[in-house]
Parts: sequence; structure tokens; C-alpha cells
Amino acid sequence: MTKKYSRRYQELAKKIETRAYEPIEAMALINETATAKFAESAEVHVRLGIDPKYTDQQLRTTVALPKGTGQTIRVAVIARGEKVAEATAAGADLAGSEELIAEIQGGMMDFDLLIATPDMMPQIARLGRVLGPRGLMPSPKAGTVATDLGAAIAEFKAGKLEYRADKSGIVHILFGKAAFAPEDLLANLKAFQESIDRNRPSGAKGRFWRSMYVSATMGPSIEIDISSLRDMKNE
Repeated sequence: MTKKYSRRYQELAKKIETRAYEPIEAMALINETATAKFAESAEVHVRLGIDPKYTDQQLRTTVALPKGTGQTIRVAVIARGEKVAEATAAGADLAGSEELIAEIQGGMMDFDLLIATPDMMPQIARLGRVLGPRGLMPSPKAGTVATDLGAAIAEFKAGKLEYRADKSGIVHILFGKAAFAPEDLLANLKAFQESIDRNRPSGAKGRFWRSMYVSATMGPSIEIDISSLRDMKNE
């Protein structure tokens, strides 16, 4: 079945040429094509030359976006004793121990990110069926299992994001608001690209970067010249 696009989308799509754009040019186009009646996000979709069914080709890590995400992140923390008070003082929106685990098990999901201390992970294991499908299970690789709760909370509130490659080897993230200045969007995109390069799976062979597209939430896709992005220097 052919997908139908709105007249607004079709008009925006006419502005996008079938070519790979220089990164800063693409960021300006995100601004220009974000015309929905709500504050759209900037999205990036990357296809990598990996097969995540093999353990040495999996990619799951975090990136700190220097210009932030433009979003308010609700952070919950599961800890014990003094660590609960530490989390609350550091800005956690929810903090608790066994009682918070019970609430989550009962269906309470009023948070966007869950951080836990290592000693609580055995108890949190029973929440796998609830948290796993939502991508909320704490993980050392994601930086969401931590002993320094103040630093972890501050980093995620400031714009640190977890990302992973899906089963097709594609990574999707929001890297800011479409209304950000093009230079700020580009700074975030560059940080994301460098994070992927730093965390290239050991089993990745041959051509690693296949394609990269960006867009506003409701806007058309814009192809990025990956070589130009990788050749850029952070200022």
C-alpha cells in the first residue's frame, strides 16, 4: 500500500535534493522543514555495516550531547540507604529502594530513565519483563548502573543519551530540537558520530558507515555526507 503524504510534507520534500548534503547545510534544512504545529525534534538515522546477531558486532553505549537535547528527562533512581537521599539531592525525580521496585512492578512508569546502584541489580532483575521492552533496564554499558549517582544524574539531565543498533544495524536517536541553531545541531551530531567511531564493534569488518539521514520529526529525510562530517574538527 502506497504511503500518503500531506500537502505540507510534499511541499517540504521539494526543497530536498537527491544528494548527500554538507553537514551544516543539512542542519539549516532541518530548521527550514520543521513546520509542524509543535516543537519538533531533530532525528538522525544511521545504517552501519554490522550484524548485531553476533556478540562482537553489537553496539550499545552513550553519548553526551554538548548542546543538550532540549528535553526534560525524568530520572528515577533505585538505591539503598543514604544513596536514596543522595539521589534526591542530586535532582532525581523519583528515588527509592524495594518500595520503588514494587511500584514499577505494579505498573508505575512515570520516568524516562532508570538509574540503579550495583547492589540493587539482583532485585531489579525481576523487572526485566517490564523494563526490557521499553529499553529502561539499567546497564553498565549505558551508564545507568552507577555508584556516583550525582554525576550520573547530572550527565543525563544535561544531555547524555543511550543508543544502540537495532537488529538491522541501524541506530536512531534524537539529537536536539529542530529549532536549535544549525551550529548547535551540528555540534551534537558531530559528538554522536565520534561516539560511534570510538565504540566501533570489534567484529565490524569492511565498510562500517553505510548511510546517515537527518530530519525534523515531521519533515522529509536529508542525506548527510558522512565523509565531510567525519573530517570535521570540533572547535
